[in-house]
Amino acid sequence: MITRDQSALLAPVERDLRLDLFRGLGLWMIFLDHIPHDVVAWLTLRNYGFSDAAEFFVFISGYLVGWIYGPIVAGGWFLAALKRLWRRAAEMYVAHIMLFLLFTAQIARTARRFDNPMYEHEFNVFNFLAHPDELIGQAIVLKYKPVNLDVLPLYITLVFAAPFIVWCLVRRPNLTLAGSVVLYVLSRWFDWNIASYPPGTTWYFNPFCWQLMFVFAAWCGIGQIEKVANWVWSKAAMGLAAAWLVFALVIVMTWHVPALEALIPKWMIKAIYPIDKTDLDMLRFTHFLALAIWVTHFISRKWRPLYAAWLRPVILCGQHSLPIFCLGVFLSFSAHWILTQYTKGVWEQLAVSIAGIVIMVGAAWLLGRAERVPNLFVKVTELEEADTALERAPAATAAPAGH
Repeated sequence: MITRDQSALLAPVERDLRLDLFRGLGLWMIFLDHIPHDVVAWLTLRNYGFSDAAEFFVFISGYLVGWIYGPIVAGGWFLAALKRLWRRAAEMYVAHIMLFLLFTAQIARTARRFDNPMYEHEFNVFNFLAHPDELIGQAIVLKYKPVNLDVLPLYITLVFAAPFIVWCLVRRPNLTLAGSVVLYVLSRWFDWNIASYPPGTTWYFNPFCWQLMFVFAAWCGIGQIEKVANWVWSKAAMGLAAAWLVFALVIVMTWHVPALEALIPKWMIKAIYPIDKTDLDMLRFTHFLALAIWVTHFISRKWRPLYAAWLRPVILCGQHSLPIFCLGVFLSFSAHWILTQYTKGVWEQLAVSIAGIVIMVGAAWLLGRAERVPNLFVKVTELEEADTALERAPAATAAPAGH
């Protein structure tokens, strides 16, 4: 018999605004990175290190799963966690399909309106417009994905598997993490991935590899990181992390300044390239961990600027990550279209970038306000139960009189 702890469902979870902050920053970075040749995109992480916003989102998602659902599963409420997480996965799936349809329609309309087939090929929707009957079916099973829509299928897959991951982590945390490492190694060794469309292609984000980031984050979220905190934030570890961040910066600068590439030894170039994003190269994984060590060292949960007005816009975006991500996809294409059809001047790039972020913040503010509106709807079952109680009441009171 399973013993259930009722307090596991009722215990309040303190919101960590750091997660909302970095999720919001990730949304802004994704929006800017999806605008080709945008000068403002030089502010994003990918220009100064191996990792980028993708690692932000996967780690934060995994950490929240472990932090929120770990105690629930440990309290014996596995089915409750499964129901909530699968509902979230279903919400993301519906959002992905709707985003796919609207995004494809946006590109098709733009291509025909301006008689420019470049958009169809650049965003991988040419085949869809030629064979919509076949491609809709491929999109429903998450095989066909236009450019910029690759990440949501990864989240859907990870969240769908999350209840079982948390169940294993609660019982055997270190063994589960070791199993995740083994799966990562085997998937890279044997080139495991999920088939995509057209035939012969695979998912851009390999879930067999990216699960390592998610499982490690959930491992941290259930409290295992606290057991090695003295080692993780020791002077030696932080010094090594700082050196790795500097090394990554130097390597990435060679991509932007070809003259610097001559300073890198040939053997090192052969050793580190290619830095594969699809299979979550260890250079990306370790770079993110090194960055996380230093960020968490300086920014605690009680960091005062988290409650300041100037950080509120980015935190608001992070608190509504799914709708803001979908909006950002539309905005990035719109910005790309404006810069392509009209002008690519620096001032225009600044204008569309700032306008897009302002729109994202405005949408997040509206969503936040909408959450404060009271929910006045009553469940139908509650009304039916009330009617049944009223019907039975007269009979109950009349019985003693007849007796």
